[in-house]
Amino acid sequence: MKKAIIIGATSGIGREAAARLVKEGWQVGITGRRKEALASFKEEYGSAVHTATMDVTQAEATEALDRLIEEMGAPDLFFYVSGVGYQNRELDLDREIRTVKTNSEGMVRMVDHFINYVRAHQEIYNQAHKAHVAVISSIAGTAGMGTAPAYSATKRMVQTYLSALVQLCRMEKYPVQFTDIRPGFVATDLLNPQKHYPMLISREKAGDEVMKAIRKKKRIHTFDWRFRLMVFGWKCIPRWLWERFTWVKN
Repeated sequence: MKKAIIIGATSGIGREAAARLVKEGWQVGITGRRKEALASFKEEYGSAVHTATMDVTQAEATEALDRLIEEMGAPDLFFYVSGVGYQNRELDLDREIRTVKTNSEGMVRMVDHFINYVRAHQEIYNQAHKAHVAVISSIAGTAGMGTAPAYSATKRMVQTYLSALVQLCRMEKYPVQFTDIRPGFVATDLLNPQKHYPMLISREKAGDEVMKAIRKKKRIHTFDWRFRLMVFGWKCIPRWLWERFTWVKN
C-alpha cells in the first residue's frame, strides 16, 4: 500500500487530493490546524486515514510530523498544500506577515524536515525508490501582482526554492524528486467569494489536475491549459510595462 502525507488537508485542494488518494487505495496522513475537520475526514474515509494537528508556522510542527510518520510509516509522497493568501491593497501588515509565515517559512520548515528524514533513512529511500515531494505554488508566482504583494512574492519564492532543492538533491545524490504544482484560480476557501475571478476552476477539476501531476511525477505542472497560455503571455511582458498595468484588479 502506497503512503502519502498531505500538509494542509482540511479543505480545498489538500482535502480533495486526500480523498482521491484514499479512494485509490493509498494510506494517507492528513494534517491541519482544525481538529474537527481532521476528525470528520477520518470518520468519512476510515482506517486508511491518519491525522495530526499542526500549525506549520510553529516550530513544533516538525514534531507532529515525526509522530505521524512513526505511526503510519515512511511515505512515498509528501505533499505540501498549506497556504494563505489575501488581496491586500491596503497593505495590512498582519495579513502580509501571516502570508509569509505560512507560505514561505512553513513550507521551508516542513519540506526541509522531510528531506532530512529521507537522508537519514537510506535503507528505505534510494535511487530506485525516491521520495516524491510535491508542493502547491501558484501562477501568481510568475510576476508581482499589486493586489496581492505577499501572496505573489511567496509563491515565487516557493518556485525558486524548489528549483534550488532539485539542484541540491542532485548534487548530494539525495533520493528525492520534486513536483511544483501551479494552479490558476480554484474555487476554494482561499478565494474571496465576493470577488470575480476569470476562468475559475472547480475543486473537482483541480483534483483531476493535481492527481495527473502526482501520477506522472511532473517537475512543473500549471493548470489548466488556459492558465498555461496566460503564464506564457505574462512572461513575454517586459517588467517596466507590467508595473504600469494599474487596471489589474484581481
